[in-house]
Amino acid sequence: MVEHDALSATRDAYDDASLTYAQLFRDSLRDSPLDRAILGAFAEVARASGDGRVADLGCGPGHITAYIGELGLTAFGVDASPAMIELAREAYPALRFDVGSMAALNIADGVLGGVLSRWSVIHTPPQELPAVLAEFHRVLAPGGHLLIGFSASEDSSHPTQAFDHAVAPAYRWWPDHLAALLREAGLAEVARMVREPQPTDRRQFQEVHLLARKALGI
Repeated sequence: MVEHDALSATRDAYDDASLTYAQLFRDSLRDSPLDRAILGAFAEVARASGDGRVADLGCGPGHITAYIGELGLTAFGVDASPAMIELAREAYPALRFDVGSMAALNIADGVLGGVLSRWSVIHTPPQELPAVLAEFHRVLAPGGHLLIGFSASEDSSHPTQAFDHAVAPAYRWWPDHLAALLREAGLAEVARMVREPQPTDRRQFQEVHLLARKALGI
């Protein structure tokens, strides 16, 4: 029930905030060269595995899905919010967008070259995250890559830390702790990018991307 209640609350909150969210973040990559760089690296490694498809999980209004599609990936988006999916379909009618849960994906085993999860797991209660990571592992092809983005907690004594997200309850993660959970799920870290907050940022959190790989033959 914890997961169900959290998912329902998050879905409803993003339904209500969908138009504002889309307006705020549609051009977010324009002034984020580091984000564009890590997405470019992800696209390059993801093209080499699976059936050529990449899932953007927690895709919101679809702007990142569209961007990685421009990098040569066959990308599609999944989000729990029907309102977000409606906006994504309107903005990018040539792409596929589905309503769904990261914890129970309607995707076959071992077919994806990549999974992208940018700030989508932050709303997952910490005790539920291992099951979500296991689902990411399940849908990835051997050798496929996951790129996961999140906000970092303050130090190793706070492996998870709740924070005042504007839309729904959310959590920060100590990067090494999340990397350990990835290893337990069968996803080995191959790189990480840590971006320091800018003085003008409302929240003075480090932002982290972890790139992890599913082993061959699994």
